[in-house]
Amino acid sequence: MTQVPQRAGLAAYIAVTAAYWAFMLSDGALRMLVLLHFHTLGFSPVQLAYLFVLYEVAGMVTNLSAGWIAARFGLSVTLYAGLALQVVALLALAQLDPSWAIGLSIAYVMAVQGLSGVAKDLAKMSSKSAVKLLAPRENGGLFRWVAVLTGSKNAVKGVGFLLGAGLLAWLGFDGAVLSMAGALALVLIAIISLMPAGLPTGRKGAKFSDVFSKSVNVNWLSAARVFLFGARDVWFVVGIPIYFYAVLSDGTPAGDRAAFFLVGTFMAVWIILYGAVQAAAPRILRAAARPEADLIGAARYWAVALFFVPAVLTVAAALAPQPALWFTLTLIAGLMVFGVIFAINSSLHSYLILAFSRAERVTMDVGFYYMANAAGRLIGTLLSGLTYQIGGLPLVLGCAAVMVALSAIFAGRLDASPA
Repeated sequence: MTQVPQRAGLAAYIAVTAAYWAFMLSDGALRMLVLLHFHTLGFSPVQLAYLFVLYEVAGMVTNLSAGWIAARFGLSVTLYAGLALQVVALLALAQLDPSWAIGLSIAYVMAVQGLSGVAKDLAKMSSKSAVKLLAPRENGGLFRWVAVLTGSKNAVKGVGFLLGAGLLAWLGFDGAVLSMAGALALVLIAIISLMPAGLPTGRKGAKFSDVFSKSVNVNWLSAARVFLFGARDVWFVVGIPIYFYAVLSDGTPAGDRAAFFLVGTFMAVWIILYGAVQAAAPRILRAAARPEADLIGAARYWAVALFFVPAVLTVAAALAPQPALWFTLTLIAGLMVFGVIFAINSSLHSYLILAFSRAERVTMDVGFYYMANAAGRLIGTLLSGLTYQIGGLPLVLGCAAVMVALSAIFAGRLDASPA
């Protein structure tokens, strides 16, 4: 695969970004819909975590194979497939019957979430790989383009959290997923019709065995990514939303609707802040004037800085009587600080995986790296429900601190001058 001309590349980049925005809007909304809807049906924190397990498992498998599929058949094929599968997943959720036994409901939603996980990582791998091939090489162009794609995606996903909570309160569960399926289907048709030339069409000689990276830096960065995203999702998936719901809801239908909106608002604001900082990371780090070796050093520094946030929050959670207003405000402020530092870490990782990858195998390296990302999310998802049910917020936040420390250790192994 070679870099495409700049004008064609820019047009393809805009189309890919628009498709990714539409997908992540539906992805954020769906996560909030499922979490809040099934919590109100009486699902425990562990059962809620189960609903997202297959989503993350599917992401691991998909990322490992999607890099080869894209290399073999082309990036546009995997992008369209991701959007189409998400439409199918949304339609399938509308078929859920409230009269089903709880075990059957869990199994069905897990399966549908697994399909959504496949969809998400097909779209994600396609979009991130495209940046390596479409971005200009001079003046830090790669970092800027990947930061805009990743940062804007997370801001859009944050709006999706708010959208999901709002649709649940306004249209109910079935109405929400059906309206989202219809809107995303229209986006898919538009993207297929308007996608310009610029994305590679694939190569017949791509081998599946090539997905396993032989680059030391790709492997260490992937290990750091596992624990970075595990540290985020261990509190983000179940623990914090359910804690805030418990604090905010008075148990009445009106109180539940207000809690839905407020929890969705917090999650949305957090993700939007995270996305905005990601998009601004090249300016914050002055990346255009810094060599790659300096940015590897920055990845080590910011990973260590992130550790102190969940560590301090763990102590506060252990000492605070709950619910306590001062602790809730401290928690909100602390999680916002976590979001800022986490965003810089994530943006550095997203740049470095593309910098470490060669153009001819970028989809495979990116697929392998995002398989590690999905593995971290899976670990965080499982631990989120389990730690909250066993030890509440102190255990949740303490687990996050340990995982950030592991991520910092692996980031410290990155080689600024690989052989």
